[in-house]
Amino acid sequence: MGGPILTPKYDTLSRTWMPDTPYNVFPQGTEAVRGSYIKYQPDKWITWLIAPYLVYETAQRMKTEAHAQTVEPKFNLTWVVNVDAGFSYLIRMHFCDIVSKSLNDLYFNVYINSLMGFSSLDLSAETGGLATAYYIDFVLNASAITNGSIVVQVGPASTGGLPNAILNGLEIMKINNVDDSLDGLYAVDGSYEGKFMKLKVLAISGIFMAFLAMFFLGMVCVRWKKRPPDWQKRNSFSSWLLPIQGSSRKNSLSSSWKSSILGSRKSKSGHSSYYSIQGLGRFFTLNELRTATHNFDEKMVIGVGGFGNVFLGALEDGTKVAIKRGHQGSEQGINEFQTEIEMLSKLRHRHLVSLIGFCDEESEMILVYEYMANGPLRDHLYGSNDKLTLSWKQRLDICIGAARGLHYLHTGAAIGIIHRDVKTTNILLDDNFVAKVSDFGLSKAAPMEQGYVSTAVKGSFGYLDPEYFRRQQLTDKSDVYSFGVVLFEVLSARAVICPRLPRDQVSLAEWAMQWHRKGMIEKIVDPQIAGSISEGSLKKFAETAEKCLAEYGVDRPSMGEVLWYLEYSLQLQEATIASSSSSSSNINDLLEEKLSKNVVSIANILSDDDSDSTVGSQLHFPTVGNMQGR
Repeated sequence: MGGPILTPKYDTLSRTWMPDTPYNVFPQGTEAVRGSYIKYQPDKWITWLIAPYLVYETAQRMKTEAHAQTVEPKFNLTWVVNVDAGFSYLIRMHFCDIVSKSLNDLYFNVYINSLMGFSSLDLSAETGGLATAYYIDFVLNASAITNGSIVVQVGPASTGGLPNAILNGLEIMKINNVDDSLDGLYAVDGSYEGKFMKLKVLAISGIFMAFLAMFFLGMVCVRWKKRPPDWQKRNSFSSWLLPIQGSSRKNSLSSSWKSSILGSRKSKSGHSSYYSIQGLGRFFTLNELRTATHNFDEKMVIGVGGFGNVFLGALEDGTKVAIKRGHQGSEQGINEFQTEIEMLSKLRHRHLVSLIGFCDEESEMILVYEYMANGPLRDHLYGSNDKLTLSWKQRLDICIGAARGLHYLHTGAAIGIIHRDVKTTNILLDDNFVAKVSDFGLSKAAPMEQGYVSTAVKGSFGYLDPEYFRRQQLTDKSDVYSFGVVLFEVLSARAVICPRLPRDQVSLAEWAMQWHRKGMIEKIVDPQIAGSISEGSLKKFAETAEKCLAEYGVDRPSMGEVLWYLEYSLQLQEATIASSSSSSSNINDLLEEKLSKNVVSIANILSDDDSDSTVGSQLHFPTVGNMQGR
């Protein structure tokens, strides 16, 4: 923990000790420390055979800044390791108090998969001194591993002085099962205990199951012949997806209710399709979507995500669409499928990707969107060699468009909506490079009077709001933090997390903030556009990103304010370009003229459909009085 890779050459048991960076859930809250002189305890069989000197010499502890600045300083340091289900595991945690100045100064708790492993651990009391090697073993039963991962946490106890916790090293070892198997299939020596008895039991069970299968197959054939003409609609599970007033989302609708939602029509090919009378999108048949994607041909895949693959399709009228097909049987996928339909069916905005319809026949989870020809913003920043470099003005326009979409989400609906997964792969570009926010599977509705939602932490590493992680209270300022990371990503054209870089450069947010504090933000600018950015535009853009990344949400601007800052940065850039063909004495007049012409467009950032409603948020700028809009 907190140290470099340690090869088998330096370990008496030929182990390889890896840095904890890939497993550290909250690196912003950890700080690597290093001791100078470590003592072993040979009388307790704690020697260099247990772990090398360098393991106990380095550790991760809670950041010093976190002690004094966080709202809730007693957060846990967390590491997540993916493991195979169905096995028990031996977990060995290595400790060495290299941070305390005196005995009995450090108390902390140890948790394994949310279970208390050790309460108020005092290393000096266990070892009789400081900087002394110590370890604790735990055995985690297979029944306690539910999500295919082991979560190890250390956090400050209620006793003690300044909140702190440390971990020097971690080993997780799989324990073979009752058949001496490490892969769940066969014993180590190749034998299989009780082979013939188990084969006999399997044979009897097989005969019985075959009889039951034949019986049920006959029943299915009878029911198939007697199926009603509208069996496809009746067997669809879309009933709980459609938010009908007075009905439960989890209960099926009767066919009479459902017929009031879905009208029917015949396509040119004779297929029956349905459209929502209440404007919730079109219901596609599975055959329609198979035809549109050439039976979901792998060659038609244009994107891959956690929900499933995205296919390029063409409807009967020639309209190109993006068809997202979810993984079947995933409970999380079902929840995201439902959320996506419920959210997008209520939202219409130029800078939000439009949902055209969906399909849930045969337990499928398929969403149909408008096709965004230029794909994700990230592909135009890095990772793709066949994309043209975006100019600085294009990048500003894209950021402004995404900010408009997010501002509409936060204030444009009856209930504010928090996206919760703002990142460059969820900002898509159409054929004119107009930005649109997509992927609402993790979105949450936040009542205006409450301002936040208490929920489990979800999102993407590198973009995750640290305050949301600590308090598990989701607010619209969590989206603002993520958008601040996006701004620095657009400016630098590098990934938000780069484990291969030096430690101080792994996190884009931390690296960018370091240069901004030094007044040298130009050090992170994408070299391909470095010479085309005006000094004023760069300064305002970087200040905007820095404000978004404030430690506390209350100190961050709203998306409406972020939008204004970005518009101002764009005007500074355009004024500089225009000044190259006019005298420098007219720069201020030109800028003032441009700003005055754009005040209305900056303020009215709603979609054309919802421009009547306003939000009376007062912005204190000398050039703009009230910024009205939703």
